[in-house]
Amino acid sequence: MTGIFKANNPYNYFLLFVYGLLLKLPLFFHPFTPVAQQPDGFFYTVFLKVLKPAGDSFPFIYPLITFILLFTQAIMLNKLVSGQRLLIKTTYLPAMCYLLFTSLFSEWYNLSAPLIINSLLIWVLSELCMLINSPYPKTFLFNIGIVTGIATFFYFPSIAYILMIVVGLIFTRPFNLQEWIMVLLGLLAPYYFMFSWLYLKDSLDDYHLPALGITIPSLSGSTFAYIAIVLIIITLVVGIFFIQLQMRRQLVQARKSWGLVFVYLLVSLFVPFLNETDNFDYWILSAIPVSMIASAAFLYPERKWFSLVIHWGMVVLIIIMSYFIK
Repeated sequence: MTGIFKANNPYNYFLLFVYGLLLKLPLFFHPFTPVAQQPDGFFYTVFLKVLKPAGDSFPFIYPLITFILLFTQAIMLNKLVSGQRLLIKTTYLPAMCYLLFTSLFSEWYNLSAPLIINSLLIWVLSELCMLINSPYPKTFLFNIGIVTGIATFFYFPSIAYILMIVVGLIFTRPFNLQEWIMVLLGLLAPYYFMFSWLYLKDSLDDYHLPALGITIPSLSGSTFAYIAIVLIIITLVVGIFFIQLQMRRQLVQARKSWGLVFVYLLVSLFVPFLNETDNFDYWILSAIPVSMIASAAFLYPERKWFSLVIHWGMVVLIIIMSYFIK
């Protein structure tokens, strides 16, 4: 299977769809009705209210939206890696890794606010990578600020991704105060329009920003869930090792882009601790950078047994946890 997705074959989009659908079948067997949590933002709450009438009549709408989000995010992620030439060849391994990893934990294939903003964050990362050679940086930065601001309306702790933008500016651009101001204006723009709307409705006093708290996320899973985490960590470490080996052969732009990916990973591992709830759902934010890095572990090793063991080991865990562990 990993050999198929190593090849640059246009039919792999269809194969990815089938691959993802097979992995996500448990998602459709027991439709999960999402409920807004304390850190979830205004847009996510409204989104669930709009979906509720349809969800009550047709519960499968929730897994259907979830699968569409996961599949499109996998494609976006793959295009980002290929477009920035982060790997030595064009492959479909980043998309495969994303679909594989997000199938390991039931919390990661439920419709949640972090799952929705993953689409926005992939776009932000892509724009930051293209910012390196952009002739119109101010437009890019303003758009990046707006999208990041919108993400906080779905999941407020995602405001921490400002750190990724700041580091991205430091990595890719010489200091320019106007550019930093453009990011800030973009970030504040969604709040300006929202508070203006609330003011006109005379509802300003009824709105409160979600609170941030420090909580240690929990995983109420089986031993198999912990085995899955160990396999992901092993794949991540191997991927980092091979990326470092290949770094000298890559263009400066690719090396800077990998730097942004590692910053993305650090921020994503930090964000779940900013919740006042300890759900494991929020760790799905780390699936994007982990999948990008892990794809190197499936591509570069000369010994094929490693990728085969890791891949099929995870598939077996998915089957066990989906069909035999309640």
